[in-house]
Amino acid sequence: MSKDSKRQKRVRSKAKKVNRGRPRLTVFRSAKNIYAQVIDDNKRATLASASSVEKNIEKKNKKELSELVGNLIAERSIKKGCKEVYFDRGKYKYHGRVKQLAESAKKGGLKF
Repeated sequence: MSKDSKRQKRVRSKAKKVNRGRPRLTVFRSAKNIYAQVIDDNKRATLASASSVEKNIEKKNKKELSELVGNLIAERSIKKGCKEVYFDRGKYKYHGRVKQLAESAKKGGLKF
């Protein structure tokens, strides 16, 4: 088992203990782009999603894109009536672009 998959398993198991029926904000980060989804595990449905690949987002540097995606995901999930989520960072450290996305989602009105 690789270091990344061990971290992902550890993070997800801790997050499920803290869940308390809230949807999760999950993040996927590639070399160029970043994606975020708010998923309701009880209903097995995606409530809101945002990514840096969308047409209406201007191409900027990666941290600015992460901030824009965080604002978008907060706005869209609040529209759907989901204000409280738990943050699932997956296999990524809470650092850099992942941290930027989380902080901008908090500023946008989401509660972790």
